[in-house]
Order: sequence, then structure tokens, then C-alpha cells
Amino acid sequence: MPAVHHKLLLEEALQDSPQTRSLLSVFEEDAGTLTNYTNQLLQSMQRVFGAQNEMALATEQLSKQLLDYEKQNFALAKGDEEVINTLQHFAKSVEELNSLHAELATQIADKMVFPMVQFREKDLTEISTLKEIFGIASDEHEAAMVKYSRLPKKRENEKIKAEVVREVAYCRRKQHQAAMQYYCALNALQYRKRVAMLEPMLGYTHAQINFFKKGMELVSKKMESFLSSVSSMNQSIESQLEVEAEVMRSSQRELLSVDDTIYMPDHDQVPVNRALIQKAGYLNIRNKTGLVTTAWDRLFFFTQGGNLMCQPRGAVAGGMVLDLDNSSVMAIECEDRRYCFQITSPNGKTYGECWICTLNNISRQIYLTDNPEAVAIRLHQTALQAVTPITSFEKRVEGSPNPDRAKPGGVTSRVPQKPPTTLEPEDLIVPGTPIQFDIVLPASEFLDQNRAGARRTNLFGETEDDDGASDTHDSLLQQVFAVRFLGSMAVRAGHTQEVIYEAMRQVLAARAIHNIFKTTESHLLVTSSCIRLIEPQTQVTKISVSVDFAAHQENSRLMGFVLQGSDGGEDQPSFSVFVFESNTEGEKICYTINLGKEISEAKKDPEALAQLMKSMPLTNDGKFLLLESETGDEAEAAGPDEQESEA
Repeated sequence: MPAVHHKLLLEEALQDSPQTRSLLSVFEEDAGTLTNYTNQLLQSMQRVFGAQNEMALATEQLSKQLLDYEKQNFALAKGDEEVINTLQHFAKSVEELNSLHAELATQIADKMVFPMVQFREKDLTEISTLKEIFGIASDEHEAAMVKYSRLPKKRENEKIKAEVVREVAYCRRKQHQAAMQYYCALNALQYRKRVAMLEPMLGYTHAQINFFKKGMELVSKKMESFLSSVSSMNQSIESQLEVEAEVMRSSQRELLSVDDTIYMPDHDQVPVNRALIQKAGYLNIRNKTGLVTTAWDRLFFFTQGGNLMCQPRGAVAGGMVLDLDNSSVMAIECEDRRYCFQITSPNGKTYGECWICTLNNISRQIYLTDNPEAVAIRLHQTALQAVTPITSFEKRVEGSPNPDRAKPGGVTSRVPQKPPTTLEPEDLIVPGTPIQFDIVLPASEFLDQNRAGARRTNLFGETEDDDGASDTHDSLLQQVFAVRFLGSMAVRAGHTQEVIYEAMRQVLAARAIHNIFKTTESHLLVTSSCIRLIEPQTQVTKISVSVDFAAHQENSRLMGFVLQGSDGGEDQPSFSVFVFESNTEGEKICYTINLGKEISEAKKDPEALAQLMKSMPLTNDGKFLLLESETGDEAEAAGPDEQESEA
């Protein structure tokens, strides 16, 4: 290595000439540059050490993660035993490499970072300290020389002069010593900086060579055969992946080669398969979100046995929505959704004629037969419609959860039981008949009821005298029931129970479709002479004549009346069914009405009336004792929530 040609001469330190000072400034500038570079170089070396130390920690964490693969509960982990064994072998190899990385990090710290830190803290700090000492000594020498030059010549004091001379000599000696030490340190720095630059890199290189040597020994001796087998296994997996990818690409091309119309919601379909006994797909179901608001939720539905199942998005398994046995499904119109259908009993709404056929097949329990598909095909060979509602009284009794109510002896109507007959819904109610959800009283009717001395004509062509109120007051039977009007519609026949049940079904379905939940409470007055529906606020009688009546066989709170009117002549009677909901069981109301009819008939024969009064309990005033009135405190205690219909 070439020698250092530039240095500060110690012989010139005492004289401290401007030339020496100029050369000193060059050395000081060089020392400052070296200090800045050393700080930057040390930061880079510390970063290398930090990265190597992090590498050791990372390989240690990697080894632990490879061992944790076996502990993971993969849902599709079957067949991964070979992968688990291979990863465990890799974990051991990585752990050995981790020890090499840790050793390398230690060597980098000892042989590269530490020498550079020592050079900065020892040599460069020494230069900075000597520079400060030399500056202080120079300032003190200058101050002593200024003091000496100011001594007076005329009145010279030998004592003061001697003290000043000794001070100048002391300061000059001190400056001379500081200058020589400073010059020596600057001259030595020219050699030390070269060693300081080379020694750390020499240690770093030796550490890396040692690391690679041990790594090659580890790989060559222990891992060559292992890496060869892993490489073969990886190539085999890639070959299998390529074969599977080609199969999937072929399937994609085949599936995408169809006509684009299959993506359209209303594309033309093949004839509906009416023999299905299983069905699955996404449907929209309407749920009640508030008092009068509803929302549609898109869920995945499927049939399983005799049940309709539902599985929300993200759910692992589905849950049962309802039991389809003995249920009835029919297509309906909905304002805000297309292709809707309704399950009559438990009530659910979705779309699709194929769904309707499948659910109807399940409701008939075809899936329980030996050959369900053949049975379904045979049943639908002559079918023209996808929906066949169950409306007859006899069929409803068979599927009713409480068939005892329909047994002989239970009072549900004043009409005697007739032989079972099968009537289609079109025979009972004209298709498309509008449903009225409120009883609107004309203004003339209201005035007639409040006009003194006038005969009242109600909505159904019936008339009654002004003394009807006194007859009601003197009646042997008076019972008031709190009822809520649900709806009414015109029917074809009046003297049959089936028409009441069919009207109930259509009214409840219409209220559900149109989101009608609120009802108005009225008082149903049953006496031995008449039946009246009275508005509590105005005491206006809305209905006063009943032709037939019946209670719902499944919902004990529902009952209905068939009222007879006239279409302009006595030979053309008209019938309407009015559906009500009550807190009292409908059978009790029907029993009370039937009792009133019996009393009315018994009034014609005094002996029959006396016999009837002996067989029934009476009140203190001689009236028949039945039930407590529902229009008093109990009705008020029910609150507004109980007065709202659940239809």
C-alpha cells in the first residue's frame, strides 16, 4: 500500500505559522468528512446485522409454522399425510439452517459492527476532543500575548512584567503540547481510517464464507436425496393439476357453448316436469319486519322428505321451515314480485311452477311410496293446472290438528251435517270475486238509524220495526262478543259450510298478500230474536241477519256468517260471507247463536220454552246464563296489541 505523503510537521507546532494553520485546516476538513462517512457506513452495517438477526428469528418461526401444519383442522385434509411428513422433514432442516443464521449474525456483530463502532468512539472522538483542547490553548495564548503587549514602557513595573512573562510562557508551552498531540492524532488518523474501512469487511466476508461452507455441508450430506424426492413429488402434483385443469377448461367450454338465453330470467323452458319429488334453488320469502311492513329475503330452499328446508348464505347446514304433509300450494298474484306461490297451511311465498308441482307432490306424501316418480307421473298425466287447493270441509277435518271439533255433537253451525260432497272452489265462489276489508255503511243508512219514527232498512234488504230495541232488551238471551272484521266477499251458495271455509281461506290469503294487518273492533250482540254487529263508538248496527254460520276447524278464533240479500227481486237471492276474528273461541259464539235460534223456535210453544228454561241455568232476572261479556274491563285490559288481527 502506498505511504501517506501528507502530514503535519511537529517542528512547526511551536511557531504556529499561517502555512501550518492552513495545512491543519485541510486535515480537520478531512477528519470531518471521515466522521460523516463513518456514521453512514456504521448505519449500513447495523442494518445488515439487523437483517441477519431477523433472518435467524424468521427461520425459527418458519420451522415452528411448518410443524403446526399437522395441527390444523382442514376440512379437506384427507390424503395430506405425505405432505405432513415432508413438511416435518423441512422443519428440521430449517431449524438447522436457523442455527447457522444465528451464528452468522453473531459473527457479523463481532467482526464487522464492533470494529467500526470502536473506530468511531475511540479515534474519531479523540480527534474531536484534541481539537477542542488545542482551540482553548490557542485562545489562552492569544490572550496572554495581548496582555504582555499592553505593558507600559515609561513606568515599567518589574514585578508585573515578570508575572505577565511567566503567564505567556505557560500558555505557549500549553499550546505547543496541545498542538503536537493534535498533529500526531491527525497524522495517525490517515493510517487508522484505512484499517477501519478494511477490517469490518474482512470479518464480514470470512463470516459469510464460513456460513456458506457449513450450509453446503448440510445440504450435500443430508438433503440431496430428500430434495430429489420432493422435487419428483412436486412434478407429479403439477402433472395431475395440468390434467385436472384441462378437464375443467373443457367443461367450461362445453357449459359456455349453450345459448345466451339460459341466462335470461324469462327464457323459454321445456314443458314443466310435474313428476318431481325433490327440488332445490334460490327463492324469495316475505317476512314481516314491522307492524305493517314486510321485506323479501333471498334464501336457498330445498325439499327433504316431507319437509321444506332453508339454508341461508354462509350457513353450514339448512333448517326446516315447515312440514309439507297434507299442505296445499297455489299460484298467486303479488304486486312487487313475479311468479309467487303460497303454501296454504303454514304460509310461505316463492316463485316457479316447477316448485309448485314438487311441493304438491310432497304434500301428497308421494315420496313415501315404493316408486314415487311413477306415482307422480301417473297422478299428473291428466292434470291441467299446477295447483289444486283443498277446500272441502271433510278434507280439512282429515288434516286438522284437532279433528275432535268436527265430530258429531260439537256445535259449529245450526245446519245439520250433510253427506260428504266434493265441490270445486269455482262452484262456491266466482273466480276473481273482489274482497271487501271493511263494512262501509251508506250515509242514508246512518240517517235512517238515527231518525225517530222511521223504519230501518239494512244493507241486505232486511227491515225491522222501531221497537226492535225494546225486544232486544226484553230478550231471554243477551250475549256480547268482541269481534274484529277481517273481510267479506260474495259467494254463490249460502246453505253450506264449505263456502264459509273457502271464503275464510281466500280472505286470509288476500290480507297476507296485500299486507293488511289492522282491523276495527266491533260488538257482536246475540239475542233470542236477532244477531247484530254494532260499532262501539256510534252504536250503529252494521249487520242484523244471519243465514248460516260456522267456526274455523283449525283456528279457534275465526268464524264466519253467510248473509242473504237480494239482487232486485225475491227470486234472485244473493249471498255474502263475512269473516270475523274473536278472542272467544268461534265454537262458543256458534253455540250461543244456535241457542238463540232454539229459544226463538221455542217461543212459539210455551211448553217447549218452559222445558228449555228448566234445562239451562238462568240469571237472577230470568235470562239464560252463558258467558261473561267481553266488552268490559277484560277487553280494555287486552290492550291495543290484542285488538290487532293476526291474519
